[in-house]
Amino acid sequence: MMAGAEARTRVVVVMNPRSGGGSPARFDLTNRVEGMGAQVWSTSVDDDAASLARLAVQEGAEVLGVAGGDGTISAVAAVAADTDRPLLVVPAGTRNHFARDLGLDIRNPVSSLSALTDGVPTRVDLGLVGPRVFINNVSFGPYADALLDPGYREDKVRALASVTPDYLTGRQCVEADVDTPRGTVHLPQVVLISNNPYHIATPRYLGRRFTLTSGLLGAIVLKRPTDTPPDLLRHLRSELLRQQPPGTAGDAASAWRAASITLRGRGRQLDAGIDGEAVTLPLSVTCEIWPGGLQVLLPRDRPGIPPEPVPGLPRAPRGP
Repeated sequence: MMAGAEARTRVVVVMNPRSGGGSPARFDLTNRVEGMGAQVWSTSVDDDAASLARLAVQEGAEVLGVAGGDGTISAVAAVAADTDRPLLVVPAGTRNHFARDLGLDIRNPVSSLSALTDGVPTRVDLGLVGPRVFINNVSFGPYADALLDPGYREDKVRALASVTPDYLTGRQCVEADVDTPRGTVHLPQVVLISNNPYHIATPRYLGRRFTLTSGLLGAIVLKRPTDTPPDLLRHLRSELLRQQPPGTAGDAASAWRAASITLRGRGRQLDAGIDGEAVTLPLSVTCEIWPGGLQVLLPRDRPGIPPEPVPGLPRAPRGP
């Protein structure tokens, strides 16, 4: 799509050199990007990803690229969407949830660079919470993200490192009320609202999104338990896995999908995480879907997204 000297004034890749424990350096991304005729602008203490992306657009960039983890990608994606610039995603973070759900090869970030020469423009959805964009989710409650972390069982200490004892024992909660298809949940323990629904029906793909173009948010609400088992998070994950169709609810959990979801509260503000970034939001909080809000440039050769498995049936082969 872009090649030669012309690309030097048209493509700027915002790179976080610290992402993934130094992943950009390990894969020699700066030299590889510049070798394809694009510019690399690296984040620093003084220059964050969003500021660099906005400056790149002001200076004439027609395509924005981003090399980093989900936080860096989210910041640049917001600018790309706001300025209607295509976004090239180079997965160089630790988990790379958004890149994985785009079907990119997260084990080989260099492969994403082929989109600079023959990329496939594709529209995907974004989430909105007030004026802010999110590519993955908005979470309320300290272990909302840990709930769907595939590495939780292998490293509980890491996954729950920031969880306070009050949440683990059920004494603390999210100071808000949420309307679900089965009624209002008052003061839930966890609320997780995602850009397109997460898969929760089978353990193998727990936390995956099999589409980013459904035009719907996904919502998971975990109620405060009446008693606390020794491993609360495992208990709540089990409640989710017992659910089959969207909109069902168990004793501890509700999951559904909608275009808009609102949290109402008695206070004036609420702590949250937007794509992993800690923020404080004014109440009430409304999350909405922005269908096709972001154009991404995808490489033609990519692993793809596996077909969504149906519980009780043999797993389908991985897509091309």
